[in-house]
Amino acid sequence: MPHLSVEMLAADATAPITSAGHAQLGIAVLAGIAVIVLLITKFKLHAFLSLIIGSLVLGAVAGAPLDKAIASFSTGLGTTVAGTGVLIALGAVLGKLLADSGGADRIVDTILAKAGQRAMPWAMVLIAGVVGLPIFFEVGIVLLIPVVLLVAKRGNFSLMRIGIPALAGLSVMHGLIPPHPGPLAAIDAVKANLGVTLALGVVIAIPTAIIAGPLFSRYAACWVDIAPPEKMLLSSRETPDSPAQHASDGPDKRPGFGITIATVLLPVVMMLAKALVDVVVDDPKDSLQRVFDVVGSPLIALLTAVVVGMFTLGRAAGFTRGRIASTVESSLGPIAGVLLIVGAGGGFKQTLVDSGIGQMILEISRHWNISALLLAWLIAVAIRLATGSATVATISAAGLVAPLAAEMSTTHAALLVLAIGAGSLFFSHVNDAGFWMVKEYFGMDVGQTLKTWSVMETLISVVGIVGVLLLSLVV
Repeated sequence: MPHLSVEMLAADATAPITSAGHAQLGIAVLAGIAVIVLLITKFKLHAFLSLIIGSLVLGAVAGAPLDKAIASFSTGLGTTVAGTGVLIALGAVLGKLLADSGGADRIVDTILAKAGQRAMPWAMVLIAGVVGLPIFFEVGIVLLIPVVLLVAKRGNFSLMRIGIPALAGLSVMHGLIPPHPGPLAAIDAVKANLGVTLALGVVIAIPTAIIAGPLFSRYAACWVDIAPPEKMLLSSRETPDSPAQHASDGPDKRPGFGITIATVLLPVVMMLAKALVDVVVDDPKDSLQRVFDVVGSPLIALLTAVVVGMFTLGRAAGFTRGRIASTVESSLGPIAGVLLIVGAGGGFKQTLVDSGIGQMILEISRHWNISALLLAWLIAVAIRLATGSATVATISAAGLVAPLAAEMSTTHAALLVLAIGAGSLFFSHVNDAGFWMVKEYFGMDVGQTLKTWSVMETLISVVGIVGVLLLSLVV
């Protein structure tokens, strides 16, 4: 069996791979993913270390010299962190400013004050969608669970009727909408346009969140009819008279609703404006397009939102310069693990590419009667089920199917990213940290969590890929 080194493949990346090579590379990718899955699930090794080891195993089994495998991994890690690491960090800073200033509370309180009894599940999915835009999923859960529990208690709702819409809004944002780590990494891997991906992601995210949130919550509340756990209620917010009350260590005053929403949506508007100008003008030499290429670049858009947020959120909450600096500093520590996982995922992706596995999938898929979008979704689903990590599933799947995007239009490359994102959310179960967070916060047993949270995640994934496939017929 001939060995396929990185150098051999780099010499002619378009050369067809032999059947013997297909077999060897197939074994290599299975071995690499199996090692990652085993280390994460069986030995509880951190995903960062698991991805490094899995990448080296993959390269070795594919026949690449070890030094070349290491070089591929290092290149991929560096490229991914350079492409997405700064954006993840800026998103974390904006999210921390939103949370610490009381801006997130302001959004929650304003929407809840205007929502009637029947509209409450719809209000929760709206709150989660807006608050979850710049905030990581885990942070969003911690931020919104106290509100969910108190609203369910005081409105005499089933916990699932209020909780599922909030979880759906957060999860959809996490899987489909940049600047969350998974979508950003996939965009970087397949060289998709961020503005177009964001626009199409919003089109798919809205109906997906509605179906998996307020609509599904009716059935979830019948399957699992539970009250908010008292132990969580007691520690959630300080006073019982209104869900608008702060914890005692919150800011003395909060930014206004309008300015908070404007700050959160500012980077989205800037990136969407660039995408719109690209479609309308479509001339790289046009001065207007060149301006929007800068204004709407993810780095500038997020950096602008962070700087603006320091004044509209931080200063409006009465923060001193020292307090704002402290907030920024404290926002970066918790995302170190995320950055390392995303970077290592990029290294794994590059090892896949340099070993020729992406090219192998491209060669094989030409003979399959299956949509590239559906193939990407299925690969992400398989890795998600095995590892439990949506981010690992997104990055790994993006690396595998990246060659398929080479011949795609701008819109279809964006849809490829969204198909991967949808697949990465499929059926969260016991190997996913999010599963245990939801179980404990909502006071459910494993069976109840499977019937509610896990089914909701699966619904998001399936509705998401259906939306992607439908959009692919018209764009």
